[in-house]
Amino acid sequence: MNILVIGSGGREHALVKRIAQSPLAKKIYALPGNPGMREAAAVPGNPMDNADTVKKAIELGIDFAVVAPDDPLANGLVDALEEGGIPCFGPSRQAAQLESSKVFAKELMQKYQIPTARFRAFTQVAPALAYLNDHPLPAVIKADGLAKGKGVIIAESLQEAEDAVKAMLQDKAFGESGSRIIIEEFLQGPEVSVLTLTDGENLVPLPSAMDHKRAGENDTGLNTGGMGVIAPTPFYTEEVAKEAMDAIFLPTLKAMKAEGRVFRGCIFFGLMITDKGPRVLEYNARFGDPETQAVLELVEGDLLAAMLACRKGALKADTLKSTGKHACCVVLASKGYPGQFETGFPITVAEEVAPFVHYAGVKQTDQGLVTSGGRVMSVTCTGDTLKEARDKAYEGVKGVHFTGKYFRRDIGASAL
Repeated sequence: MNILVIGSGGREHALVKRIAQSPLAKKIYALPGNPGMREAAAVPGNPMDNADTVKKAIELGIDFAVVAPDDPLANGLVDALEEGGIPCFGPSRQAAQLESSKVFAKELMQKYQIPTARFRAFTQVAPALAYLNDHPLPAVIKADGLAKGKGVIIAESLQEAEDAVKAMLQDKAFGESGSRIIIEEFLQGPEVSVLTLTDGENLVPLPSAMDHKRAGENDTGLNTGGMGVIAPTPFYTEEVAKEAMDAIFLPTLKAMKAEGRVFRGCIFFGLMITDKGPRVLEYNARFGDPETQAVLELVEGDLLAAMLACRKGALKADTLKSTGKHACCVVLASKGYPGQFETGFPITVAEEVAPFVHYAGVKQTDQGLVTSGGRVMSVTCTGDTLKEARDKAYEGVKGVHFTGKYFRRDIGASAL
C-alpha cells in the first residue's frame, strides 16, 4: 500500500517510523514531512489546503492516509480525502470537535455524565468577570478552540483571572479560538495522558504517559507543546485504568455515537487523577506530541493494520500489545522557546544516537540539517525500568549538538 502521513513534527516521524515496519506498507509519503524523516518521501504542500492535498494524494496513488495534526482534522481534511476516494485514519470534522471546541466537549461530558471539572462558558467579558467574583481560586480559563497547547491559563489570583478573560475575549490573544471561553474549577492530582485507538465501537488503550508541558524545570515557565514524556506513568494503576475505561472512555464513545458523530481514529484522554477518581481535563482527537514518540516504543504489533481496522470498524483488543517496558522521551528545543528563538544552526547527531531520534523543526541546507523551529527533535529510549530508560535518553541527548540546544533535565524525575 502507498501511505500518506499528514504533518511534519516529531509525532509524525514516530508514526512514519512505525508504519514503515508494517509488511502492508510499500511506499510512505509525508506531507509536508521534514528532511529528518528518512523513511518517507516528502511531498511539498499545505495540510490546510484540502483540495490540493486530495489532488496530490490521488496523483501519488495513495491507498491510505493518516491525518495526524489537530488543525487539518478540525478543517475537515479526513472528510475531503474520503470524498476523494482516499480511505483515512482520523476522525471526521464533526467528530474532531471533541478537541476543536472545548465548549462542545464540556457540554457533551455534562450531558452524558462523564466526570470532569465544573465549568461555565462565556462569550462576553462582563458576565465572565461577574462569575469570577464568586469563583474559588485558582481558576482555570480556557480558550474554546485550538491554540497549540497554549490556550489554558491557571490563574492564582482574581487579577490574573480577569486579565486572562480580557486577553482572550477582548484582546483576541488567541484569535477566533478565544471568542468563547470556559471558566472551570481547578482540579488537583497527577496528570495522565492515555492514547486510545477506536473504530467507533471498540477501544484499545495504549500505555499511559506523563507529559511535561512547562518550558522550565520543576514545571516552571511558559506552557509549550511538550518538553518530554515518560510512559507508563506509575500514577495510572490497574484500578484507575478500569475506572477510566468504565466511566470515561467507553461512555465518551457511546456519547459521540449518540450525537451522530461516530469517532474513528485516536482519542487522547487527558486525565487528572483526583482523590475522587479520574476526571477528564481535555480530549485530543489525535495522537499527542511527544506522547506518541514514547508510547509507540512500548507496543508490539502492526500499527498500520490497527489503523486500517479502525477505519473498517474491525478493531480487536489484541491488535497491539504492551511490551511491559518503560520509555523516556526528552525534547531538544531552541533556546528561548516558546518565546523568541534563533534558528539556522547546523545539527550533528552521533551515529549510535541516530536510531533514537525523532525530528521536528529541521530543514535541509548545504550545511546539512539545521534548526528551523522551536522544538527541534527528541530522543526516546526504552528500558526495563523508568530509571534505565531515563539514563539512556539523557545519555543520548549528549550525542546531539546544535547551538542553543535547550532541554529539561527533570523529565520523569517526579515519577521516580
